[in-house]
Amino acid sequence: MAEVELQLPLTEDAVRQLHTGDYAYLSGPVYTARDAAHKRMVEALARGEQLPIDLRGQTIYYVGPTPAKPGHVIGSAGPTTSERMDPFTIPLLDAGLRAAIGKGGRSPEIAAAFKEHGAEYFIADGGAGALLSRQIKSVEVVAYEDLGTEAMRLMVLDRFPVVVCNDIYGGDVVRDGRLEWRTAG
Repeated sequence: MAEVELQLPLTEDAVRQLHTGDYAYLSGPVYTARDAAHKRMVEALARGEQLPIDLRGQTIYYVGPTPAKPGHVIGSAGPTTSERMDPFTIPLLDAGLRAAIGKGGRSPEIAAAFKEHGAEYFIADGGAGALLSRQIKSVEVVAYEDLGTEAMRLMVLDRFPVVVCNDIYGGDVVRDGRLEWRTAG
């Protein structure tokens, strides 16, 4: 396992160098979206409409941050359960999404889709939302403002810690960890 510093948006070359279990620190722009925003984007794509943002090469963080306290950029910003986004993931990968950040594993179908599309899925610590918010340097709503905390935002990250869960080679840290645990004696 390697420890790497990555600049967002991710390049194809950067993605090829990542492997399941690698620790990464992400810096740069990332979009946020949860269930409701994902549903709207997929419905727009199905109608042949343009998305409110260009997903090509971008990363989505599955988060619905809490409001900022005075003097802070954002409140707690921990990841939400990624599996809830599985029904929407393949159309967004088809639209050019390069990576996603969330909590927990993905279904085998979605893990395979990340591999097929040359995309990455990162896991962030779900219990550390207040600490993770320290790595967010700016935030602005960019779409679906009516969704409140689920509105799409553009965040700028600075050394945001994640682990590579699904890489482009078919690795899956959750699946492989379970197998290792079951066979440990």
